[in-house]
Amino acid sequence: MGTFSFKLPDLGEGIVESEISKWHVAVGDTVSEDQHIADVMTDKAVVEVTAPVDGVVTALACAAGEILAVGRELIRFEVEGSGNTAAGQSPAEPAPVQHATAPAAPAGNDGDSDAAVDRAQAVEGAEDTPDTDTTDRVAAAPARAAQRETGPPQTAPITPALPHRTVLTSPSVRQRAREQGIDLSLVPGSGRDGRIDNRDLDAFLEAMGRLAATGQRHPRSGSRETPITGLRRVIARKMAAAKRTIPHYSYIEEIDLTQLEELRAQLNETRGSEQPKLTLLPFIMLALVRVLPRFPQCNAQFNSETEVLTEHEAIHIGIATMTKNGLLVPVVRHAEALDLWQAAGELARQTAAAREQRSAAADLQGSTITLTSLGAIGGIATTPVINAPETTIIGINKLQQRPMVRQGNIVVRNMMNLSASFDHRVVDGYDGAQLIQALKQLLEHPGAIFVPDQPCNE
Repeated sequence: MGTFSFKLPDLGEGIVESEISKWHVAVGDTVSEDQHIADVMTDKAVVEVTAPVDGVVTALACAAGEILAVGRELIRFEVEGSGNTAAGQSPAEPAPVQHATAPAAPAGNDGDSDAAVDRAQAVEGAEDTPDTDTTDRVAAAPARAAQRETGPPQTAPITPALPHRTVLTSPSVRQRAREQGIDLSLVPGSGRDGRIDNRDLDAFLEAMGRLAATGQRHPRSGSRETPITGLRRVIARKMAAAKRTIPHYSYIEEIDLTQLEELRAQLNETRGSEQPKLTLLPFIMLALVRVLPRFPQCNAQFNSETEVLTEHEAIHIGIATMTKNGLLVPVVRHAEALDLWQAAGELARQTAAAREQRSAAADLQGSTITLTSLGAIGGIATTPVINAPETTIIGINKLQQRPMVRQGNIVVRNMMNLSASFDHRVVDGYDGAQLIQALKQLLEHPGAIFVPDQPCNE
């Protein structure tokens, strides 16, 4: 019998480390070649890792939720033959932590795969960059894993409020407390055995304000710690990197969608059974297709390291999608080649796949511009975070009826604000404003979206 050491493979796209989000085997399990052994979280998606050989699992490198560097030992097998590790040779560092049973994902993380969804409307995305020292984190993984085996759960319970205690104080202090509506059992005493004097009562009033009498409102104590793992950790890094490296500016404009809403309602009433229901997003996608060729720097990707701007003719629209685990951005590719119904169908397909955690890695990368929507949640305006390395993100706010002045009369119109953020390194304020104004013209006169070569008034 021999030992086979299997290292975390290179998953592509320059990934140097990945989170082991879930184990599907435990020490002592007999596995077959190509059997699913672990789920690994990358910056884009959850990847299934399979066994390279037949054998018996003898060690796992870390617990679920830990980060491992590419090229480090992931799992060790006992195999027929000599294996790939010489007798007596120490396996790759760090030494793996052996588990009697398959480790569970840490509390606070839905360990399966941090994948996908849309409440229909979403949040913002941003690109990730490595932050802290990979080697230090990986080297510390076994210790953290061992602590997780024997220590308290990762999500600590909330500490209950302190019970009422016997109060030592003078009658005059009790009288003051009654007049002020203070529960003396909540006042820290500085005297012997916790005795409360007037200075303690004054300090309590200054720090806490007047409290309700006993039996009503009381201060709370306790806290909980939740480890940030999986997709939430990826989102946190992406957001921090985008805000740290991209000089954002935002431009907000209100759009009168009364005519578009009438058109949308009419098309939905007459659509065929095989056609998807139309939301606002397909109309906005087609309007973007019409205006983006005039603003190529807004349908682009900027490489911060090489300082090269790549302007794309193809329009791949990312749809920021809120999931039960966090944000994903599935991509509707070649929107310039889709009609209204095709755009709606592809939009529905991509977001459904995200919701059901079926998105392939290729479906979650390569966008050239992103749409994000808070939909019915509302809000007058947002300042969305750019999905790096893109240069533009457009946020859709709540559609609502508002009184507007038209030709001297107050009328009720269907109004919505667009909130766009741009990378000021490559998109000037004038150009960003011109893009949104061109988009406004098309959305307020939706028939123009479908007329070939129809110019937009600025």
